[in-house]
Amino acid sequence: MMGAMVERVLLDDDPFGASFGNQEGSWHDRSRWPAHWVHVPEEPAAPFVAGYRLAFTLDAATTLRLHVSADERYELFVDGDRIGRGPDRSDTDHWAFVSYDVPLSAGEHRIAARVWTLGEGAPFAQFSLRHGFLLSVSDHPELNTGAGAWEAALLPGHGFRPKGVAWGCGLKTDLDGTAFAWGWTTGADDLTWSPATIGDRASSRAYANDIPPAHLLIPAILPDQWSAPFAGGQIRLVAEYPGGGATHELPVRAADSIPAEAQQWQALLTSGAPVQVPANTHRRVLVDLEEYVCGYPELRLQGGRGAVLNVRWLEALLDSDGRKGNRDEVEGRFFRTHQQAEVGVGDRFVSGGGDHTYSTLWWEAGRFVEVTVDTADEPLTLAGFAVVEDRYPYEDASTFASSDPKLADIKALGVRTLQMCSHETTMDCPFYEQLQYAGDTRLQLLVAYMISDDDRLARQALLAFDRSRDTRGLTRSRYPSSVRQTIPPFSLWWVAMVRDFAAWRGDLEFVTTLMPGVRAVLDAFRAGLDENDLLHSLDGWNFTDWVNGWKSGSPPEGDWGVSGILNFQLAHVAGLAADLETWLGEPELASRHRQLADRVLAAAEQQFWSAERGMYADDPAHEHWSEHANSLALLAGAKNGEAGLLRALETPAAVQATVYFSHYLFEALGQIGRVDVLRDRLSLWSGLREAGLRTVIEQPEPTRSDCHAWGAHPIFHLFATVLGVRPTAPGMAEVTVNPQLAGLSWAEGTLRTPHGPLRVRVDESGTTVDLPAGITRSA
Repeated sequence: MMGAMVERVLLDDDPFGASFGNQEGSWHDRSRWPAHWVHVPEEPAAPFVAGYRLAFTLDAATTLRLHVSADERYELFVDGDRIGRGPDRSDTDHWAFVSYDVPLSAGEHRIAARVWTLGEGAPFAQFSLRHGFLLSVSDHPELNTGAGAWEAALLPGHGFRPKGVAWGCGLKTDLDGTAFAWGWTTGADDLTWSPATIGDRASSRAYANDIPPAHLLIPAILPDQWSAPFAGGQIRLVAEYPGGGATHELPVRAADSIPAEAQQWQALLTSGAPVQVPANTHRRVLVDLEEYVCGYPELRLQGGRGAVLNVRWLEALLDSDGRKGNRDEVEGRFFRTHQQAEVGVGDRFVSGGGDHTYSTLWWEAGRFVEVTVDTADEPLTLAGFAVVEDRYPYEDASTFASSDPKLADIKALGVRTLQMCSHETTMDCPFYEQLQYAGDTRLQLLVAYMISDDDRLARQALLAFDRSRDTRGLTRSRYPSSVRQTIPPFSLWWVAMVRDFAAWRGDLEFVTTLMPGVRAVLDAFRAGLDENDLLHSLDGWNFTDWVNGWKSGSPPEGDWGVSGILNFQLAHVAGLAADLETWLGEPELASRHRQLADRVLAAAEQQFWSAERGMYADDPAHEHWSEHANSLALLAGAKNGEAGLLRALETPAAVQATVYFSHYLFEALGQIGRVDVLRDRLSLWSGLREAGLRTVIEQPEPTRSDCHAWGAHPIFHLFATVLGVRPTAPGMAEVTVNPQLAGLSWAEGTLRTPHGPLRVRVDESGTTVDLPAGITRSA
């Protein structure tokens, strides 16, 4: 039996690299681990799930340090208890392994792992080389995979459901309890186990040389995901239905609900009181979690062999016209996707009888959960139903209050959005894609710097995009992603992301490792300049904002031509890169980036300024106008930047920034002291709660996603623009504090810094600033 709690250990270096004593033998062995990848014999085509296990005996109590990885993913068990999931998402040249300290008593023990491979049905964010499992134990090499008597078997009962509209996510779970080998982690099963097939020796990323294609291993840098049962929720419907699972044509009607059964299901949800569903019965249950949740559904089923339960998720119910409307409303609405052809997104379970807990291989997301129950010839008892929330362990350690209570409500919505879009990577949205996009991530991390001291997820993102760069030097738009996509403007926002980290968090030694990538991105854009120093749009998807009338979010001339928006963005970001080089003591490189910024800005000034219209155009022909071009012109230092933005704000023909790009509009407004406009634009956010939302939407209605990472950015502006805290030196060693209340009678807040909390209060008597030691205030 295990004694004390298992601890996930974060290592700075691979314990089996050459610098740790693996210097014996030839040079090409220096990266080798003392363990091999193992595989299930007669491996089938994907998708499939395999089990691996090892029984062993300890002569004395000890703490084992396990180093574990798998392709694609694993659940790890010791003596029947799950101690971890992984590995953290990465690519094959930087494949994460996770380390655990496991205290064990003397006696017999068993390590087991459930490992699955989805193949073409894997999430877009999942890379794969080939199925396999790896475990190495410090100081106990006899337990390593490839050395110990590891057994392997395909785990029956696992099937898979289509992704549906959640196209970026993996196949869904279809678990048949009548075939599943309950007890397999402890040996209490009747499966036929075989010796695991021994594959290639594992290889550290460090010193890897002269080896075939392999998972090059690096230590995981993230802590365990935060996990706890979600408390809350309301049963909105328990009704009979025809059976068979399909409910998307059935409206939710209170008149159809069975009050006594609804009370029983509510007791199951809130206190765990069992619910019995009679034999040969069909029930449809609608759960309103009353909050946006990412989590693993867990159902404890007793008896009821052959009963089928579908557990499906949605962000919002739809009316008869396919609109979401007020998310709090369910009467007369339908549980179906925005394509109106699917019954939500989710999983299926078949009860095997007995008393067992059923769950999924990966978490689900949304606000509404529909459970359909179709019993067979035995009654089924649901002895437990829970959603175990799963997310990155961000907690809000900041405070903000003001004379306008709506701002605090916007902050709360943003914090929940940040949490739901933060896992092993940042994510654009948890329901549809679960992909780490550079444009989204920049804004997400700025929010995280305000509210949390934890910058490990930021480091993961910065490294991931740096590793994704192609031969031109451009980052991929999203990474990790097995499906290649390039959004050139997002490569520039990654450069800005590096500058953000240096300014708000410091650690210039880490930043220095990213600078070759920063320079390569800018060189890729230099190659796109013509003889007049104007940027011609680079190949790829030049997404800028979800603006109606822009093709796929690309601005005028964004696909092949010369875009004012993209030219001003390049000038702005080249200036940020010059700041970085100055901080790092590289004046020659700083000058080179500054010259690029100045050249492009001068050319853009001449090409896109319209004296007649009094603002900058999106295109050389001066036929298109936007807040986007004029915001970026101002941020880049254009001589008419303030005048152009003010004219764009009052010109109906100038398209407005939507949820995402409003960050850059807000940055520009802060620079010219027009926070009154910023506060007015926050009406989109302040109206979300009234519309029944619990997180921030992707774009103005009709929106696809109800939870989108980039929509949390107003939190950053509460601290950096309204309270006016901005770093002027790396790691916030020096800051300016220039509040702009714009009609507020008072505001106060505490944000996080590398040196401790920084507090600002502004009211009619003036500004009070409490600086932690290590930060000085400049004028």
